[in-house]
Amino acid sequence: MERVIMIKYGELTTKKGNRNFFVKELYKSIMNKLDGYNVNIFKDLSRMYIEFDNNDLDKILKRINNIFGIHEYLVAYKVKTSEETIKETVLDIIKNEKFDTFKVETKRSYKEFPIQSVEFSRIIGGLILKNTESKKVDVHNPDMLLNIEIRKDYTYLYTNYYYGLGGYPNNTLGKGLVMLSGGIDSPVAAYLAMKRGVHVEAVYFEAIPHTSLEARNKVIKLCEKLAKYTHNVKLHIIPFTEIQEAIYKTADEEYVITIMRRMMYRIAERLAKRRKCLALVNGESIGQVASQTLTSMSVINNVTNMPIIRPVACLDKLEIIDISKKIDTYDISILPFEDCCTVFVPKHPVINPVLDLCIEMEKRFDYEEMIKKTMSNINTLTITENDKTEFDDLL
Repeated sequence: MERVIMIKYGELTTKKGNRNFFVKELYKSIMNKLDGYNVNIFKDLSRMYIEFDNNDLDKILKRINNIFGIHEYLVAYKVKTSEETIKETVLDIIKNEKFDTFKVETKRSYKEFPIQSVEFSRIIGGLILKNTESKKVDVHNPDMLLNIEIRKDYTYLYTNYYYGLGGYPNNTLGKGLVMLSGGIDSPVAAYLAMKRGVHVEAVYFEAIPHTSLEARNKVIKLCEKLAKYTHNVKLHIIPFTEIQEAIYKTADEEYVITIMRRMMYRIAERLAKRRKCLALVNGESIGQVASQTLTSMSVINNVTNMPIIRPVACLDKLEIIDISKKIDTYDISILPFEDCCTVFVPKHPVINPVLDLCIEMEKRFDYEEMIKKTMSNINTLTITENDKTEFDDLL
């Protein structure tokens, strides 16, 4: 019997006139992820089918599990559409299944098949009862659910399925620049943006010697985790030392973080436009720290007109931690290496900053000239899912 991997689209099927576009992009994502494997992929507007080498099945399923846009995936037996062939296949399937109770569900999209779905499920159920001992039908909570999908040329039979990541395929909704600090929240924000079809690039602000190379390597490792869900992640490393020292020397202590964030947003916006990103993405969660009160967000946002996506804005810390553990970034995020946002934190940062005061403090140093200098000295790393990191030329 031939086996194939069946992909179910889920949310993509709600796209009506645009469904074909999303299905094509999902096809590209799967082809990309399975590059190097001996597979053939066929698609229509409701399903996708992958023919595979049996020796590669486990590796292929692991890769499929990291592709956005898939609602469910499963391994199905593919047989000619005939009553006798289906029955023979069912008898072969139940030999390898361990169950006490079962249920049969039939979907007959090929209406010329002579037996209706409900009746055919009864026939197959009777066949299983006749060829097993002590098995019972349980329509509510069966040990084994046998699914039969009858189509014109082929019928697909399966008993198990796995939930995919859902969402939209990578890069179907444009590109965003994620502000990746190295903490718990921003990698989760990046993951959630990617799930909605946003292809992300990342920006990391470092202030050597105040921040360490270990802190940079921590962010690189986070990008390696995120790269599992796409082809690669470009990480732009911003030399922020001169600007951060100027802020620390000239701004009122309680305003240091607010002014620093405003500078980061200015730089991120310019980089995003250079990289043709349509939005900034960050890990801000309302009320979590002083710079994430609504007043602070409003004052910090004042320096940019670019859309800012905050995927974790309304999640509490425990919810964010749960996702970080699921995507395997948590243990990296809690490594004790300080970044720009923590190295100069004042004892009592302002939680309700005044915009006019921020503007007055920023006049105390020539930040525009410093930003221009910074923008000409950005280093870019290309980080792939194979954990191979390459330096690009200076931007």
